[in-house]
Amino acid sequence: MTSNQRNQSKDNHSRITDEILDALLQGDDPQEVLESEDLLMDLRRRLTERILDAEMDYHLSSSDDPNSRNGHNHKTVLTSTGPMPLDTPRDRQGTFKPKLVPKYVRRLPGFNNKVLSLFAKGMSVRNIRDTVEELYGIEVSPDLISTVTDAVMDEFKSWQTRPLESTYAIVYLDAIHVKVRDAGSVANRAIYLGIGIAEDGRKEVLGLWLGEHETAKFWLSVLQDLKHRGVADILIAVVDGLTGFPEALEAAFPETTVQTCIVHLIRNSMSSASYRERKALSAALKTIYTAINADAAATALDAFEESELGQRFPDVVRRWRRSWERVIPFLAFSQELRKVIYTTNAIESLNASVRRAVQVRGHFTSVEAAKKLIYLALREATKSWGKPIPQWSKAKRELAIHFGDRFNASNGWVLPNQSGKSKPRDAK
Repeated sequence: MTSNQRNQSKDNHSRITDEILDALLQGDDPQEVLESEDLLMDLRRRLTERILDAEMDYHLSSSDDPNSRNGHNHKTVLTSTGPMPLDTPRDRQGTFKPKLVPKYVRRLPGFNNKVLSLFAKGMSVRNIRDTVEELYGIEVSPDLISTVTDAVMDEFKSWQTRPLESTYAIVYLDAIHVKVRDAGSVANRAIYLGIGIAEDGRKEVLGLWLGEHETAKFWLSVLQDLKHRGVADILIAVVDGLTGFPEALEAAFPETTVQTCIVHLIRNSMSSASYRERKALSAALKTIYTAINADAAATALDAFEESELGQRFPDVVRRWRRSWERVIPFLAFSQELRKVIYTTNAIESLNASVRRAVQVRGHFTSVEAAKKLIYLALREATKSWGKPIPQWSKAKRELAIHFGDRFNASNGWVLPNQSGKSKPRDAK
């Protein structure tokens, strides 16, 4: 293919032809244009003004009342790439309400999203202000940044009360510990995350709750919240030794299987060993949680207790024995399903992202501030969620056999359509 043919092929797939580019670059140094944002900002401004003029044309043509143009208003809006001056059209009757850039709006959604993204990474208001000034050369007040981030709390409240699926195959409950300043002192507070895997294999953050006191009453309130939002059944709940949780679960979801989080149990066991000892300890523990069944796992635990390694780490043996009744349920499943139950990379990645944002912030002025940051961090970290977790097609068949009518294995992966509603994968 010749150079002309390649250029012709590109033109066929792009509305910006070589002639348009030549006109835009006429009299300018291409290198300077490439390094500067001025041309792109000017294109964006002209396109925005063209659309606003088209909105005005439609407004005038669709009105029965006598009306006409009345010049322009000049204003500057903040965008994701910097400040953009605009001339917005006016009409004599004052009835024109543009949709692209509404009246009185000084920040386009792209700018707000940039601020929220920086906040979700744990940056303080002062750091965000300095970053915006460095990147875009504009000064924004701390009050403006606070207004942008505070506005997300209405979204959080809607998210926290949204309807949920009727059945979740697996629900993970995990704690994020934050430092909150209260009455002049800083105290540790626990905020619990609920992460569910629906029958179609999609992951979803169910909510977050402040743990005032880790009691059966507290956990019952969390589980009742899930029930009020439409959850009728949970097949397996994966938790990490939460006080009062089994009693609350028995009251709210009596058929649910409670499984100790094996990942947390292993990590807690590793904390007793030095760096050099961890490899051998990890290998010894693996013989327990990969045993073919509960009896074989009990034999492996006995063997570990009697071994030299077990004698050196009696606290690890005691930890596994205390948790034993909650360790063995998943041993009834295949190795493939066990891996789905005790860990998923996406959930580990989610927890790491949230904890990283919390650590960057250090401490919070209130619980609400902590919730706001965690929610935004969750929103950022789950943007790529939507597909079923790996190996779900095999796992759901086994779940259907084990749980019978409680699990609908035919539930297909649901895709969002352009209207925001969901439709089955095979829907036309």
